[in-house]
Amino acid sequence: MARTSVRISSLLALSAALFLTAGCGGDTASDAASDAASGTASDTPAAGGGAPKKDKPVVVVTTTWEGAFAKAAGAEDVKVIVPQSVQHAPDYDPKPSDLAAVAKADFVLYAPFEPYAAKIKEAAGSKAKLVEVNLDNDPDKVNAEVAKLGALFGTEEAAARWKTGFDTEYAKLNTELRAAWPGGKAPSVVTQVFTAWAAKLAGATTVGTFGPEAVTPARLAELSAKKPALVLDNAHMSTGTVLPDSGARQLKIVNYPGDDLDLLPVYRNAAAELKKGAGAP
Repeated sequence: MARTSVRISSLLALSAALFLTAGCGGDTASDAASDAASGTASDTPAAGGGAPKKDKPVVVVTTTWEGAFAKAAGAEDVKVIVPQSVQHAPDYDPKPSDLAAVAKADFVLYAPFEPYAAKIKEAAGSKAKLVEVNLDNDPDKVNAEVAKLGALFGTEEAAARWKTGFDTEYAKLNTELRAAWPGGKAPSVVTQVFTAWAAKLAGATTVGTFGPEAVTPARLAELSAKKPALVLDNAHMSTGTVLPDSGARQLKIVNYPGDDLDLLPVYRNAAAELKKGAGAP
């Protein structure tokens, strides 16, 4: 969640080069003939000779998290701007190909804590629809966002199919985690605000939260007094050991999916980490 900005100056500089190349692509008869011959045209004529209609939406996302939501909603043509390997977006320098992708997009997905998304779109001169996504792996919020995106993309059926599979997998993991707790009793946990979904997945009892700001000494004493068995830390913005003298076992929870844009492994990996925290093999 530490991804808050990119180097917009480099975007603006790159946009000039993009405009020089894009500005040469007029709708000429030779261009149309070339597209038809090469089979690269992405639009199909509408019935009655109307405007061409795209079969699939072209979606550009700022990170793999938005990308996973888009893929779950049924999008097949998804371009990620910031690579999954980049822990902090300011470390990433956008390439001309990134701007070119945005310029051709139908939708650009971003999160409220990523203020650079609108500037990326502006720098690329895109007419894409800018869509704010509520990035939270809480299952209710995930299902709501996927359904919303499916309606925007015109892929409602694909989104509904994904929800069915997701609900089944989530219930399975939840059952396995509840069975893993020693004595069958759910542990008490302290969780970073953006990893609370993992405590819910485990059926754990949340006794306190922290972040995204640094934990103050007063808050540290307050959380330690709760005597949690586990601390769920956010792997993407960890500040080290949160409750060093509490005896609680600290686990790292990953929010962002991998380059395959598959959201389900995020839950499976969190479940595996939680089982280790409970002492399960």
